[in-house]
Amino acid sequence: MPELPEVETTVRYLKDKIIGQKIVGLDFDTPNLIKKPSPEELKRQIVGKKITKIERKGKNILIYLNQDYLLLIHQKLTGHLLYGKWQKEKGKWLPQEKNSPLFLDRQNRFIHFLLFLANGKMLALSDLRKFAKIIFAKKEEVLNSDDLKTLGPEPLSKEFTLAYFQKICQKSNKPIKTLLMDQKLISGIGNIYSDEILWQAKISPLRKANSLKEKEIKVIYQKIKVVLKEAIKLQGTSIVDYRKPDGAKGEMDKFLKVYRKEGQKCPRCQGIIKRVVINGRSAHFCPKCQK
Repeated sequence: MPELPEVETTVRYLKDKIIGQKIVGLDFDTPNLIKKPSPEELKRQIVGKKITKIERKGKNILIYLNQDYLLLIHQKLTGHLLYGKWQKEKGKWLPQEKNSPLFLDRQNRFIHFLLFLANGKMLALSDLRKFAKIIFAKKEEVLNSDDLKTLGPEPLSKEFTLAYFQKICQKSNKPIKTLLMDQKLISGIGNIYSDEILWQAKISPLRKANSLKEKEIKVIYQKIKVVLKEAIKLQGTSIVDYRKPDGAKGEMDKFLKVYRKEGQKCPRCQGIIKRVVINGRSAHFCPKCQK
């Protein structure tokens, strides 16, 4: 699932491409992606609206439109937004640029939702598993929905202070890996970056959050910011599904230390990286140097 760095990369790329553009058409083949309103009502309401702003909140992409409307897209497990031109051939949308990653990379071929823009380009959702979520409503309704209202502070924001992080750790007996991924406590961190943050901090993902010493909490807090900023700089991780809006891969997977490296040597201490399941989610770590 795209996490904070992947969604932030998507939003930054699209800002100067879609802001100011009018939506002149809509096409979809998977109505279940559209949670609100009905697919027919979405088509009737969104066509003719102008995009005024795009931003990220947690793992959600928020596309603001005139007349106080807001389009929320959560890419979920395998979804990613793409920007370009497509044409329909034998019932499938295919990119017009045959030499681009949009065409050459098969992960970009699962187009199930398109917005047609006045500049002739399209904003498309490629989603292999078809789990993405699309909501369109008045701005205040979306902003006050459970999808956004229950999110914890952004880990790179001023609201995410060391004092706040210490407080949530001290109050929780969850494994620290689980706490980092709890969107109600911290928004945007998932499986990939929780593994990488804890490796950088030399802390086992199995440690209970309230067992951590003050200095350990401080190190994790610092590494959250270091890892996420580096991942944004490298435009995200593309091990499986995620791609940037131009269809190309991010670069962060080349620099991952433990995620999906079970059985390999730890780059820090040469211990063997292990995979365990914590509350239904995989965790990769080095038992030798993460304590």
